[in-house]
Amino acid sequence: MLPAGPPQLPAFPPGTAPRGWARLTRERPRPDRIRTRPWAWRLAVATVCFGAFMGQLDASIVTLTYRSLGNEFHAGPAAVEWVSLSYLLTLVAMLVPAGRFSDARGRKLMYLYGFAVFTAASAACGLAPGLAALVAFRVVQALGAALMQANSVALVTTSAPADRMRSALGMQAAGQAVGLALGPTVGGALVATVGWHWVFLVNVPIGIVSLIAGHFLLPRTRTRQRDGAGKVDGYGVLLLAGASTAGLLGLSVSSGLGLPVWTAAVLFVAALGIGRSFVRRQSTCAHPLVDLGLLRSGGTASGLLGGLCGYLVLFGPLVLVPVVLGRDGESVLFAGLVLTALPLGFALAATLGDRLLPPRWDDRARARIGAAGCVAALLLMALLPFTSAVLPLPLGLLGLALGVFTPANNTLVMRAVPASSAGTGGGMVNMGRGMGTALGVAAVTLTLHLVPGAAGTRTAVAVLAAFALLALATTLTTLWKPTPRKPTLPKPAGAGG
Repeated sequence: MLPAGPPQLPAFPPGTAPRGWARLTRERPRPDRIRTRPWAWRLAVATVCFGAFMGQLDASIVTLTYRSLGNEFHAGPAAVEWVSLSYLLTLVAMLVPAGRFSDARGRKLMYLYGFAVFTAASAACGLAPGLAALVAFRVVQALGAALMQANSVALVTTSAPADRMRSALGMQAAGQAVGLALGPTVGGALVATVGWHWVFLVNVPIGIVSLIAGHFLLPRTRTRQRDGAGKVDGYGVLLLAGASTAGLLGLSVSSGLGLPVWTAAVLFVAALGIGRSFVRRQSTCAHPLVDLGLLRSGGTASGLLGGLCGYLVLFGPLVLVPVVLGRDGESVLFAGLVLTALPLGFALAATLGDRLLPPRWDDRARARIGAAGCVAALLLMALLPFTSAVLPLPLGLLGLALGVFTPANNTLVMRAVPASSAGTGGGMVNMGRGMGTALGVAAVTLTLHLVPGAAGTRTAVAVLAAFALLALATTLTTLWKPTPRKPTLPKPAGAGG
C-alpha cells in the first residue's frame, strides 16, 4: 500500500460545517477507505471514463439522427447539422472558461455539476417538440458538457501517478472510443425501433450512475489557481463565440442553408475580423480566455492543432458514411454497424497501445506514426469502392491509427502545462477537439453539397486526408521539444483527498 501522504485537513473547519447553499459550493473529499488505497487513482480515472463514454456516445449517436430529423421536421441537411453545430459551438466557447473557473473553484465540484446539467438537458432534448427547441436544448446540454470535458483531462492527470499518465490518458481515450464504438450501433438501433427521441434519453441513466460514482470516487482539487481567482474574460468569450458561429454559419450557407449566397462571404469576413479582435484581446487582457503563454511552451500550439485535425478526421466519416450509404438505400441500422469499425479500432489501439507498441517509442514517435497511419488509411479509402462490404477495412485502420495518435498527442500537450493550470490546459485540448469535430461535420456537409454523387464522396475523403497530412506535419515540426517532467505533476495515489 502506498503511504497516505501528508496529513489531511478536515473537509470543513470544526464548527463550520456548511449548511444550505454552502453545501453545494464546496468539494467533498473521498472517504478515507478509498483515498488511501494504492488503486484509488484507477477508480478516479474509471469514473472520468464514464463522462468520456457518455459524451462520445452522444456525439456518435447524433449523426445517425439526421435523416429522421430531416424527415420529421421537413428540414435540409444544412439546417439539421445545427443539432450538432450548436452543441459544438457552445463547447468551443465555454471549454476554456469552464477550465479556468474550475481551476479556482474545484474541478471535482464543477465536473459533477456538469454531469447534472448534461443529464437534465438530455432529457429535455428527448422531449423537444421541434427542431428549434432541440437546438436550444443542445446548447444547454453543451454547457454541462463543457464543465465535464474541461475537467476530464485535468482530473485524469492530477489523479494518476506521473509515470502512469500516458496509461491513464489511454484509459480515458478508450472510454471515449467505447462510447464512439457503441454509438453507431446503439444509435442505429434506437432510431430504427423507438425513434430519435431515445438517442438523447439514453444519456439519463448513465448520467445518474456517473453522478453517484463521482461523488465518492473523485479526489478534491489539490492545486488551485489563485491568480485571478477564476475570473473569466466575458468579452473574450463573446468574441470567440462570434468568430466560431460566423465561420460555421458561412459554411452552412455555402452548404445550402437557405440564405442568399452573398451572406456567406459577409460571414467569413466577419469571422476573420472577430477572430483577429479575439487574438488581440487575449494578448492585452489581464485574465485572458486563452493563455498565449501556454501556447508558446513545449510545442503546445502544434499539439492543439494536431488534436484539432485528428478529431476532424475522426468525426468526418461519422457524417459521411451514413449519408452516402443512406443515399445508396442502406438502412440507418446497417450504416451504424458498418461505421462501428472506426471507433472500435480507436478503442482497441487506445486500450492496448501501451502493451503492443515498442517501449522505445516515445509519445512524439507514437503521434507521428499514428498520424502517418491516418493518411495511409484515408488513401486506401479513396482507392477502394465506397461500399458497405469494403468500408470496414479502411475505417478500422483509420480508427487504429487515431487510437495511437490521440493519447500520445494529448500527453505531449498536458506535459507542457503546469499542474496549477491543468484545467485550463484540459479545456484547450477539448476546445481543439470541439473545433475539429465541428469542422469535420461542416466540411463533409459542404463537400457533399458542392460536389454531388460519387465524386463528392471521393472529394470528401480527399479533404479528410489533407487534414491528416496536416496532423502529421505538426508531429514533424521543430516546435515539438521534449519538456522535462515538472515537479508539480500528479502525486501518487493517496496524496490527496
